[in-house]
Amino acid sequence: MGQQDVQPDLSPEAIRKFTRHLLSDLNALERMLSLGMIESGQRRIGAEQEVFLVDRAWKPAPVALEILETLNDPRFTTELARFNLETNLSPSPLAGGCFGAMEHELDSLLAMLGAAAHEAHAKVVLTGILPTLSKSDLRLDNMSPRPRYQALNDATCRLRGGPLHLHVEGADELHVEHDNVMLEACNTSFQIHLQVSAEEFARFYNMAQAIAAPVLAAAVNSPLLFGRRLWMETRIALFRQSIDTRRASVHARELSPRVRFGERWVKESVLEVFQEDVARFPVLMATPVTQDSMREIDAGRAPELQALRLHNSTVYTWNRACYGIGNGHAHLRIECRLLPAGPSVLDEVANAAFWAGLMLGATEELGDISHRLDFSDAKANFVAAGRLGLKAGFNWIDGQMVTAPELILSQLLPLARAGLESVAVDSSDIDRYLGVIDARVASRRVGASWLLESLAAMSGKGNTAEHLAALTAATVARQETRAPVHEWPLARLDESAGWEEAYARIEQFMDTDLFTVSEDELVDRVAFVMDRKQLRHVLVEDHDHQLVGIVSYRLLIRLLAEGGIPNEGTMAVREIMYADPITVPPDMPTIEAIELMRAKRVSALPVVSHGKLVGLVSEQSFVGVAHELMIERLRRGRTP
Repeated sequence: MGQQDVQPDLSPEAIRKFTRHLLSDLNALERMLSLGMIESGQRRIGAEQEVFLVDRAWKPAPVALEILETLNDPRFTTELARFNLETNLSPSPLAGGCFGAMEHELDSLLAMLGAAAHEAHAKVVLTGILPTLSKSDLRLDNMSPRPRYQALNDATCRLRGGPLHLHVEGADELHVEHDNVMLEACNTSFQIHLQVSAEEFARFYNMAQAIAAPVLAAAVNSPLLFGRRLWMETRIALFRQSIDTRRASVHARELSPRVRFGERWVKESVLEVFQEDVARFPVLMATPVTQDSMREIDAGRAPELQALRLHNSTVYTWNRACYGIGNGHAHLRIECRLLPAGPSVLDEVANAAFWAGLMLGATEELGDISHRLDFSDAKANFVAAGRLGLKAGFNWIDGQMVTAPELILSQLLPLARAGLESVAVDSSDIDRYLGVIDARVASRRVGASWLLESLAAMSGKGNTAEHLAALTAATVARQETRAPVHEWPLARLDESAGWEEAYARIEQFMDTDLFTVSEDELVDRVAFVMDRKQLRHVLVEDHDHQLVGIVSYRLLIRLLAEGGIPNEGTMAVREIMYADPITVPPDMPTIEAIELMRAKRVSALPVVSHGKLVGLVSEQSFVGVAHELMIERLRRGRTP
């Protein structure tokens, strides 16, 4: 979980003092490695589960603090946003029925969480990116009130020196600007930890990097963000950009993002990973360090390495090296951070078994992977898996060119089975969990494909808001059956109960496919756009997408009725537009927007966020909503 109780200090003096402790911790770790103070001979596995919380409209529910108060259990903790939570599973020896125990514990923890969420009128969802999440949910007042998160936001914004520009391309394209770190809250994951000894760390860490692509390809579950169809695992692109501290520059400099895959294979020890991170990334936040690491070593005790662990939690590699202490013994872990949450508990535990089995079996069978696979290929494979999932092709060991399904089914599943058998995992567990991976890959039905196929099946019925609500509602319903995703029936539009709540805010049905003009353009083009696209309003914006006016169909009709448009053929839009129109934010309640239109006697309201034009609601928008609402109420036997 990361350190939740830190009191960060961002002052230059505190940063310098903390950096001194950080460098001392690196020296202490080097000394521990030379003295053999890292635990060996133990193979443990653990996991962390992140979840979304949703309300009756299947939208994010910022009730995490209320739920935590109800639970009063240290196994549950906050995440960045108030609509996310995290729970820690107990680490256990990687042997016997460990995966069955993991599934049972996860079911139990989620049942507890679900009961507490019910009291807060919320539900729990396991998904990499919540389909109904909107940009207005990513406000700072939805950030968990912990000093660590505020310090992370302040430090990231300070280093970046301006707003974040998010750009992701897939079947659709998403290009948005955001002014805080809350974009990170769009992501939830199922993180797996594997304990390794110091002597074998390099071989295992390199294998984690090599298998990242096929493991991800079999588990992609996040194809949608803000209603756009992007990567099969959009988390990979989103997380990389959401806490990027690099400033835009015209100079030919190579600057590393804090979320990254890595640059090269590890040669000898874990020390290389930590040294690289300290050398490459400045300290983001400082806290008081209460322990002298070298003195602890002199006393024969394992030091906490407080500074190193905090700095490590602000560098986000997809396979993270972790240092910890258990029962007084220092140990090393490799944390797999690339897997999304969901689609089901069974799918998640199957992913964990596949990854852990591969770590053991592939390392044993393939030997030193750095001699058989170029690091650049491992990195390119990972990006391809994020973009395409099971449709990706990989450059694999010894120059092989292979598709993701072929590699997984013919080579990797047998290696994973051998790896689990080598540590005496129960054969029934091996069959159960690797069987899920086999069936999922063979059927090509991963979480991302289920979401996209469901979305396509709803085409022509309802609108985007209803589609996304239905996907979320169906995800919750299918998760409650405990079936793996390859057995799920597609989502149906009628599953999004709570239809009226789904239209509580205008952003949920506003028109975002806008046709705009500039104020210097010819009025005739406005008339052309209105005629061709059957529009009643055309918005006028400047080059920075700031709204400067609006032209309505009524205005053009009136001008024509009064004797025609003056200076016809040369008149600019600015001469006839309504300047400074009434605007509304995307999170305005629908009822308030309707009342505003009536009070101001306007037929349309441009929607503006942070000074930028993002949408339009009009009389036609509300007519459509009213029509659907009447049908829904009649269907339920209620008076319209």
